[in-house]
Amino acid sequence: MRKIDRIDRNILTTLQKEGRISYTDLADKVGLSTTPCIERVKRLEKDGFIEGYFARLNPEAMGYTMLVFVEISLSYQSPDAFEKFNRAVNLLPYIMECHLVSGDSDYLLKARIKDMSEYRALLGDMLLTLPGVKNSKSYIVMEEVKESFNIPVPTP
Repeated sequence: MRKIDRIDRNILTTLQKEGRISYTDLADKVGLSTTPCIERVKRLEKDGFIEGYFARLNPEAMGYTMLVFVEISLSYQSPDAFEKFNRAVNLLPYIMECHLVSGDSDYLLKARIKDMSEYRALLGDMLLTLPGVKNSKSYIVMEEVKESFNIPVPTP
């Protein structure tokens, strides 16, 4: 992976905060003219520093008022068991994140749902029926203190 310089870091930091900023405004913020700025952004995309752009939706406005984290433990741990679980969990639309973790459980899932009845359906009808699931432990979020999608851009 190539090294990024100060201007690249400024571009990445700005785009994380203002993904819809125009190239002209971005160029002004980072101290470039528009064409070199566009070329740098395209290079950062090509080199994999920028994976894409998206609209961040308000979960509550969409009716998804509950945030739940679920720990999942599998009956057995093997590459095949992990692969089967991974394929199955990727088909569930309410699961926003799924991480294979170390510790007392095997997976940590993040889900957005509408209400307690939807949580019951998610847990009983979907998660506990996934391949190899032995048990689960859920954490219903009472208050979101901090949520950020920004990754710190390292300085040299």
